[in-house]
Amino acid sequence: MQTSLPVDALLFDLGGVVLEIDFGRVFAAWASFSGVSGESIAARFRFDGQYEAHERGEIEAFEYFDSLRGSLGINLSDAQFAAGWNDIFVGEVPGVRSLLRQAAGAVPLYALSNTNQAHARYWRREYREVMRPFRELFLSSELRLRKPAPAVFHDVVRRIDVSPERIAFFDDLAENVEGARAAGLKAFHVSSPSAIASALQNELGIDCDP
Repeated sequence: MQTSLPVDALLFDLGGVVLEIDFGRVFAAWASFSGVSGESIAARFRFDGQYEAHERGEIEAFEYFDSLRGSLGINLSDAQFAAGWNDIFVGEVPGVRSLLRQAAGAVPLYALSNTNQAHARYWRREYREVMRPFRELFLSSELRLRKPAPAVFHDVVRRIDVSPERIAFFDDLAENVEGARAAGLKAFHVSSPSAIASALQNELGIDCDP
Protein backbone atom coordinates (compact mmCIF):
# COMPACT_ATOMS: atom_id res chain seq x y z
CA MET A 1 0.00 0.00 0.00
CA GLN A 2 1.22 3.47 -0.84
CA THR A 3 1.20 5.29 2.51
CA SER A 4 1.42 8.67 0.81
CA LEU A 5 -2.11 8.28 -0.55
CA PRO A 6 -5.00 10.01 1.25
CA VAL A 7 -7.02 6.75 1.52
CA ASP A 8 -6.40 3.19 2.67
CA ALA A 9 -9.39 1.55 0.93
CA LEU A 10 -11.67 2.04 -2.07
CA LEU A 11 -15.33 1.02 -1.78
CA PHE A 12 -17.45 0.60 -4.92
CA ASP A 13 -21.13 0.23 -5.62
CA LEU A 14 -21.83 -2.57 -8.13
CA GLY A 15 -25.04 -1.88 -10.09
CA GLY A 16 -24.54 1.11 -12.37
CA VAL A 17 -20.83 1.36 -11.52
CA VAL A 18 -19.33 -2.09 -12.15
CA LEU A 19 -22.31 -3.89 -13.69
CA GLU A 20 -24.67 -2.29 -16.18
CA ILE A 21 -28.30 -2.84 -15.22
CA ASP A 22 -31.58 -2.13 -17.02
CA PHE A 23 -34.97 -2.58 -15.35
CA GLY A 24 -36.57 -2.27 -18.78
CA ARG A 25 -35.24 -5.72 -19.60
CA VAL A 26 -36.96 -7.11 -16.51
CA PHE A 27 -40.30 -5.57 -17.44
CA ALA A 28 -39.99 -6.79 -21.04
CA ALA A 29 -39.35 -10.35 -19.87
CA TRP A 30 -42.29 -10.31 -17.48
CA ALA A 31 -44.43 -8.85 -20.27
CA SER A 32 -43.52 -11.73 -22.58
CA PHE A 33 -44.60 -14.24 -19.91
CA SER A 34 -47.78 -12.46 -18.84
CA GLY A 35 -49.20 -10.84 -21.97
CA VAL A 36 -49.35 -7.51 -20.12
CA SER A 37 -47.38 -4.71 -21.75
CA GLY A 38 -43.96 -3.81 -20.39
CA GLU A 39 -45.10 -0.20 -20.14
CA SER A 40 -47.99 -1.18 -17.88
CA ILE A 41 -45.74 -3.29 -15.69
CA ALA A 42 -43.18 -0.48 -15.44
CA ALA A 43 -45.91 1.97 -14.42
CA ARG A 44 -47.06 -0.33 -11.61
CA PHE A 45 -43.62 -1.29 -10.31
CA ARG A 46 -42.49 0.41 -7.10
CA PHE A 47 -39.35 0.32 -4.97
CA ASP A 48 -41.61 -0.37 -2.02
CA GLY A 49 -41.22 -1.83 1.44
CA GLN A 50 -41.25 -5.39 0.10
CA TYR A 51 -38.50 -4.53 -2.39
CA GLU A 52 -36.36 -3.08 0.39
CA ALA A 53 -37.08 -6.01 2.72
CA HIS A 54 -36.00 -8.39 -0.03
CA GLU A 55 -32.73 -6.49 -0.44
CA ARG A 56 -32.14 -6.61 3.31
CA GLY A 57 -32.62 -10.38 3.28
CA GLU A 58 -35.71 -10.14 5.49
CA ILE A 59 -37.91 -12.01 3.01
CA GLU A 60 -37.11 -14.72 0.47
CA ALA A 61 -37.46 -14.39 -3.29
CA PHE A 62 -40.70 -16.39 -3.37
CA GLU A 63 -42.24 -13.98 -0.84
CA TYR A 64 -41.20 -10.96 -2.87
CA PHE A 65 -42.52 -12.52 -6.07
CA ASP A 66 -45.82 -13.18 -4.33
CA SER A 67 -46.05 -9.49 -3.45
CA LEU A 68 -45.38 -8.63 -7.12
CA ARG A 69 -48.33 -10.76 -8.23
CA GLY A 70 -50.55 -8.39 -6.33
CA SER A 71 -48.82 -5.07 -7.05
CA LEU A 72 -48.22 -5.77 -10.76
CA GLY A 73 -51.39 -7.73 -11.45
CA ILE A 74 -49.56 -10.53 -13.25
CA ASN A 75 -49.79 -14.20 -12.29
CA LEU A 76 -46.37 -15.57 -13.15
CA SER A 77 -44.67 -18.60 -11.67
CA ASP A 78 -41.69 -18.10 -9.38
CA ALA A 79 -39.47 -19.44 -12.18
CA GLN A 80 -40.83 -16.85 -14.64
CA PHE A 81 -40.39 -14.04 -12.14
CA ALA A 82 -36.82 -15.19 -11.45
CA ALA A 83 -35.94 -15.44 -15.15
CA GLY A 84 -37.08 -11.89 -15.78
CA TRP A 85 -35.52 -10.65 -12.54
CA ASN A 86 -32.05 -11.79 -13.63
CA ASP A 87 -32.49 -10.16 -17.04
CA ILE A 88 -31.68 -6.87 -15.30
CA PHE A 89 -27.97 -7.47 -15.90
CA VAL A 90 -26.71 -6.20 -19.26
CA GLY A 91 -23.02 -6.94 -18.60
CA GLU A 92 -20.01 -5.37 -16.97
CA VAL A 93 -19.60 -1.65 -17.59
CA PRO A 94 -17.14 -1.30 -20.51
CA GLY A 95 -13.67 -0.41 -19.31
CA VAL A 96 -14.33 -0.93 -15.61
CA ARG A 97 -12.48 -4.25 -15.31
CA SER A 98 -9.15 -2.71 -16.32
CA LEU A 99 -9.76 0.30 -14.10
CA LEU A 100 -10.45 -1.86 -11.04
CA ARG A 101 -7.33 -3.92 -11.63
CA GLN A 102 -5.21 -0.79 -11.85
CA ALA A 103 -6.74 0.70 -8.72
CA ALA A 104 -6.27 -2.57 -6.80
CA GLY A 105 -2.55 -2.27 -7.43
CA ALA A 106 -2.49 0.87 -5.30
CA VAL A 107 -5.20 0.44 -2.64
CA PRO A 108 -7.34 -2.50 -1.41
CA LEU A 109 -10.74 -2.66 -3.12
CA TYR A 110 -14.11 -3.54 -1.59
CA ALA A 111 -17.69 -3.44 -2.88
CA LEU A 112 -20.95 -2.45 -1.17
CA SER A 113 -24.14 -3.32 -3.02
CA ASN A 114 -27.85 -3.15 -2.35
CA THR A 115 -28.71 -6.57 -3.74
CA ASN A 116 -30.92 -9.55 -3.00
CA GLN A 117 -29.63 -13.10 -2.74
CA ALA A 118 -31.11 -14.20 -6.09
CA HIS A 119 -29.23 -11.45 -7.92
CA ALA A 120 -26.08 -12.04 -5.91
CA ARG A 121 -26.02 -15.73 -6.86
CA TYR A 122 -26.42 -14.76 -10.50
CA TRP A 123 -23.71 -12.10 -10.75
CA ARG A 124 -21.25 -14.03 -8.62
CA ARG A 125 -21.48 -16.79 -11.24
CA GLU A 126 -21.74 -14.74 -14.43
CA TYR A 127 -19.29 -11.93 -13.61
CA ARG A 128 -16.58 -13.66 -11.62
CA GLU A 129 -13.71 -12.04 -13.51
CA VAL A 130 -14.72 -8.43 -12.97
CA MET A 131 -15.24 -9.19 -9.25
CA ARG A 132 -11.73 -10.59 -8.73
CA PRO A 133 -10.05 -7.30 -7.68
CA PHE A 134 -12.37 -6.95 -4.67
CA ARG A 135 -11.03 -8.25 -1.38
CA GLU A 136 -14.55 -8.52 0.02
CA LEU A 137 -18.12 -7.96 -1.15
CA PHE A 138 -20.53 -6.39 1.34
CA LEU A 139 -24.15 -7.12 0.40
CA SER A 140 -27.30 -5.59 1.86
CA SER A 141 -29.02 -8.97 1.96
CA GLU A 142 -26.24 -10.32 4.19
CA LEU A 143 -25.65 -7.21 6.29
CA ARG A 144 -29.43 -6.70 6.77
CA LEU A 145 -28.84 -3.01 6.04
CA ARG A 146 -29.29 -0.95 2.86
CA LYS A 147 -27.74 2.17 1.46
CA PRO A 148 -28.23 5.09 1.91
CA ALA A 149 -28.59 4.48 5.68
CA PRO A 150 -25.39 5.69 7.38
CA ALA A 151 -25.60 2.56 9.57
CA VAL A 152 -24.58 0.34 6.66
CA PHE A 153 -21.48 2.45 6.08
CA HIS A 154 -20.60 2.35 9.79
CA ASP A 155 -20.88 -1.44 9.65
CA VAL A 156 -18.66 -1.70 6.58
CA VAL A 157 -16.08 0.66 8.08
CA ARG A 158 -15.92 -1.60 11.14
CA ARG A 159 -15.49 -4.69 8.96
CA ILE A 160 -12.75 -3.13 6.82
CA ASP A 161 -11.10 -1.80 9.99
CA VAL A 162 -10.05 1.51 8.46
CA SER A 163 -11.04 4.99 9.64
CA PRO A 164 -14.02 6.28 7.60
CA GLU A 165 -12.13 9.35 6.36
CA ARG A 166 -9.54 6.97 4.89
CA ILE A 167 -12.12 5.21 2.70
CA ALA A 168 -13.25 6.53 -0.71
CA PHE A 169 -16.69 5.42 -1.89
CA PHE A 170 -18.04 5.49 -5.47
CA ASP A 171 -21.74 5.26 -6.33
CA ASP A 172 -24.01 6.32 -9.18
CA LEU A 173 -26.87 7.42 -6.87
CA ALA A 174 -26.63 10.78 -5.14
CA GLU A 175 -28.55 9.62 -2.05
CA ASN A 176 -26.03 6.84 -1.43
CA VAL A 177 -23.17 9.30 -1.78
CA GLU A 178 -24.82 11.54 0.81
CA GLY A 179 -25.29 8.57 3.16
CA ALA A 180 -21.60 7.72 2.88
CA ARG A 181 -20.58 11.31 3.56
CA ALA A 182 -22.85 11.40 6.61
CA ALA A 183 -20.90 8.39 7.90
CA GLY A 184 -17.60 10.22 7.38
CA LEU A 185 -16.37 8.60 4.15
CA LYS A 186 -14.94 10.44 1.17
CA ALA A 187 -17.65 9.83 -1.43
CA PHE A 188 -17.89 10.47 -5.15
CA HIS A 189 -20.97 10.54 -7.37
CA VAL A 190 -19.86 8.80 -10.58
CA SER A 191 -21.60 7.65 -13.75
CA SER A 192 -18.79 6.13 -15.83
CA PRO A 193 -15.29 4.63 -15.62
CA SER A 194 -13.88 7.93 -16.86
CA ALA A 195 -15.54 9.74 -13.95
CA ILE A 196 -14.07 7.17 -11.55
CA ALA A 197 -10.63 7.53 -13.12
CA SER A 198 -10.86 11.32 -12.83
CA ALA A 199 -11.69 11.11 -9.12
CA LEU A 200 -8.93 8.58 -8.50
CA GLN A 201 -6.34 10.71 -10.28
CA ASN A 202 -7.38 14.21 -9.35
CA GLU A 203 -8.72 13.72 -5.84
CA LEU A 204 -6.81 10.69 -4.57
CA GLY A 205 -3.56 10.68 -6.54
CA ILE A 206 -4.08 7.16 -7.93
CA ASP A 207 -3.02 6.85 -11.56
CA CYS A 208 -5.52 4.89 -13.69
CA ASP A 209 -6.35 4.87 -17.37
CA PRO A 210 -10.11 5.19 -17.99
